[in-house]
Amino acid sequence: MTTLEYLHFLTTAKTLEELWDAHVKQMAGYGFDRLIYGYTIFRTENSLGPLDDFLILSNHAKEYVDGFLNGGRYFDAPMLRWAQNNVGAASWRMNLDRLAAGEMTPGERRVHDFNQSMGVIAGYTISFPTANNRTKGAISLCGRKGLTQDDVDAIWDEHGDEILLINNVAHLKILTLPQPATRRSLTRRQREVLEWVGYGKTTQDIATIMGLTIATVEKHLRLAREALAVETTAQAVLKAALQNQVYVLDS
Repeated sequence: MTTLEYLHFLTTAKTLEELWDAHVKQMAGYGFDRLIYGYTIFRTENSLGPLDDFLILSNHAKEYVDGFLNGGRYFDAPMLRWAQNNVGAASWRMNLDRLAAGEMTPGERRVHDFNQSMGVIAGYTISFPTANNRTKGAISLCGRKGLTQDDVDAIWDEHGDEILLINNVAHLKILTLPQPATRRSLTRRQREVLEWVGYGKTTQDIATIMGLTIATVEKHLRLAREALAVETTAQAVLKAALQNQVYVLDS
C-alpha cells in the first residue's frame, strides 16, 4: 500500500490482529522485517512495570522473543533505556558508537552480544509521545538480514519521516483496539458489571438493572478481579478500561 492508502487502512482497522499483520508487511516494504512493539501503563521512575502487564506485539522468532523478554535482557537494552527518556526516532548506530567508546555497561554488552548472535544487528527505535508519565510505548524496527547500519540509515534518510508518521498513527490506533486473546478476556457479564461500577452504581443497583441477585453480581466482580489479576474492583475497572475490554461497542 502507498503511505496514504495505509494511513486510511490504519484508521479503519477493526482488530489488533488485522492491524499488526498489515503493519508487519508495510514495514517490511521499507526493509524492516522484524518488529517488537511494547506498551505499558505501569511505568514508574525506575521501572516499566510487570512484564505480564505489557502489551507486546512481535514477529521475531520465538527464540529471540523468549531470550530478549522472558530472559530479562530487555531490562538492560540500550535502545529501550533511550526510549524511556526520549520521544522520536533513534538509529541503532548509537549502540555501535557506545560500544566502540567502551561506554556500555556489562548488562548492555550482554544484550548487544545476544542481538548480534540472533541477527538483530541494524535498525531504528521509535519512542512514542505519551500523555502522562505512567504510560510508555515504543517500537523496534530491525533491518532485514544482510543490511548494515549504513544501509538502514540511508533508508531512514529517504523515508524516515513517513515511517515515523505511520508508526505514530499505528500506535494511536492500537490504543483504541481490544487487546489480544493471549490475555485473559472478561466475559460479557463481567464486562457489564464493571461498566456499571464505573458509572457509579452500587452492587444493589447493578443487581436490579441486570435482573440478577446481589450474590451473582458479587461473583462476576470477583471473577473479573481474578481475570485481571487485581485486588480491588476499582483497580479492575481501571485496568479493564485501559485494556479496552470495557466501554467498547462489542461489549
